[in-house]
Amino acid sequence: MKLLTVVGARPQFIKAAALSQAIAEYNQKHPSSEIREEILHTGQHFDDAMSRVFFEEMGIPEPAVNLNLGGGAHGQMTGRMLEAIERELIARAPDCVLVYGDTNSTLAGALAASKLHIPLAHVEAGLRSFNRMMPEETNRVLTDHMADLLFCPTDSAVENLSREGISAGVHMVGDVMQDAAFIFRDRAKMPEVDGQFVLATIHRAENTDDCDRLRAIFDALKTCSLPVVMPLHPRTKQALSKISYKMDSDSAVWFVPPASYLEILGYLSACSFVVTDSGGLQKEAFFFAKKCLTLRHETEWIELVDAGWNRLVEPIDLQSQWEWAIQEKEARPLLYGDGTSGQQIAELLANIN
Repeated sequence: MKLLTVVGARPQFIKAAALSQAIAEYNQKHPSSEIREEILHTGQHFDDAMSRVFFEEMGIPEPAVNLNLGGGAHGQMTGRMLEAIERELIARAPDCVLVYGDTNSTLAGALAASKLHIPLAHVEAGLRSFNRMMPEETNRVLTDHMADLLFCPTDSAVENLSREGISAGVHMVGDVMQDAAFIFRDRAKMPEVDGQFVLATIHRAENTDDCDRLRAIFDALKTCSLPVVMPLHPRTKQALSKISYKMDSDSAVWFVPPASYLEILGYLSACSFVVTDSGGLQKEAFFFAKKCLTLRHETEWIELVDAGWNRLVEPIDLQSQWEWAIQEKEARPLLYGDGTSGQQIAELLANIN
């Protein structure tokens, strides 16, 4: 079976690393039903620190093609990707197209496969924030309604699909992000930070594009009694320059370059808790038994909130949450499977009709 995997952004590289390893292991055990995977990189994250380093340190197979289509408005980016991916699908004629998550690369890959009547598999299907103002929500909903195989990370994701009338091809397999954390945690690169600290990441448009909200976030971070370490996303760096935030003069927030996956695992292992607006980092914090304060109005990972590991907060409320965040919790519940998601997905892909 010939599989074309579409990736373009950091979380997709991490998931691809876990699943590509599971596919390789499947092929060793089942050579007669081998899955021949090719990776198409859209170039959505085009910076080496956001892209190349992930392939290198996690051993992801070299992309068969890199479209180098990062940048531009949502519609422009998605349209350019759709045209280029369609061309590659016609030339390569895969038996199945696999997409991850909820980015513009995800939607473009799904649309191209659907229009060419190529079976489509969606990893991380069924997630919903119920906020259509988020471009990610539109991407994931449309992708799910085009997909033939829907690999869900949680029971609530299965329930979301059922409410939308989707039941065929739905499989609860757990979360490949957890697989990746288990695979790579022993190779984590530990940070050169003395003592306790908070890991913070901010990059979503609803936080970076609102100058007053962005300023309120950083004013709140400065009230924390612990140092705050922030790997600086290019979008956030640009946004901070617009509000004339003096990054070098504020010792309360320590800005570091964008972190590789192994560096992020090191920060997660060593930090006291996490402040973020990232979807993936909310879960990764949980995998390392760290509480998380999420600077969003909603989350697609609602089970983390229900279990008391994550809190949705506004910038003005951050200061009141420091005491809760630093207190350790008891053993984690089993929310995202048992670390065999990639193996389950490989088996299901090999048997696709």
